[in-house]
Amino acid sequence: MRNKFQNLLAIFFILYLIGSPSHMREALGQDGKTFLWKAQSGASTVYILGSIHLLKKESYPLSPKIETAFDRSDTLVVEANVQDQSKMNTQAIMEKGFYPPNDSITAHVSPETYESVKSEAAKMGLPLEMIDRQKPWILSMSLEAIGLMKLGYDPAYGADNYFLSKATGRKKILELESLDEQINLLANLSDREQELLLLLTLKDLQNAAREVDQVVQAWKTGDTKAMEASMTKSFKEDSQLVPINERLIYDRNRKMVSKIEEYLKEKGTYFVVVGAGHLVGEKGIIETLRKKGYQVEQL
Repeated sequence: MRNKFQNLLAIFFILYLIGSPSHMREALGQDGKTFLWKAQSGASTVYILGSIHLLKKESYPLSPKIETAFDRSDTLVVEANVQDQSKMNTQAIMEKGFYPPNDSITAHVSPETYESVKSEAAKMGLPLEMIDRQKPWILSMSLEAIGLMKLGYDPAYGADNYFLSKATGRKKILELESLDEQINLLANLSDREQELLLLLTLKDLQNAAREVDQVVQAWKTGDTKAMEASMTKSFKEDSQLVPINERLIYDRNRKMVSKIEEYLKEKGTYFVVVGAGHLVGEKGIIETLRKKGYQVEQL
């Protein structure tokens, strides 16, 4: 059974946080804006691209603004290097994401939640034995990945993978976080918090096609307000999710800003690719950098 799960692990972590189903078609808005920003300080330039984790093949080529910024950069910075197999600790993922043989998800979520999971799994054609051993945090990612791929989106064409492939052998590659950090963050959520994330995913899957269209439109036009509204809607509707959002998004934003500030203090040009949801809003990376006095321009 483990071999079946291992084939999906790379997909799960490309999707991380992706609690935001961020997709796009053409990364260029009607007014010429994209989800790319430029920050400068002294001899340093940092480009920050809102990451689109799943794309369709026809999403390429990207905006010339984005490609030019990447070409001018010395270093690519991603949340986690999903192409570095040496950092993919499969054993740790299995231990933290799956229950042992004498345990299952039925002992950790309500009967109502489990019935909803069974219903969604049936729609996707997934056997129960494939989902019963998954903990809610990784099951949430599994269902989201499969649901989005059924809509035609593929992590193989995601922006992270695209730029990692282009950078390999050409540019230095750094990480804002690591796969281990991301795994631990989710695995350390309580049973109830994991169940809430699972319920959120089940809810979002019901309207996935419509939600994707809204996010696509926001991305295409560089509309940060619309993107923020789409990303925060569920958290505003359910106050139980607020502390989870604080840990999964805002705490990470602050840490990412600290890393970006380090780049802004060094000589060079960096191209940072980070989930679009981390860039928008008052607590987003862009506004936080501005509040710290940095000049940040949307391109």
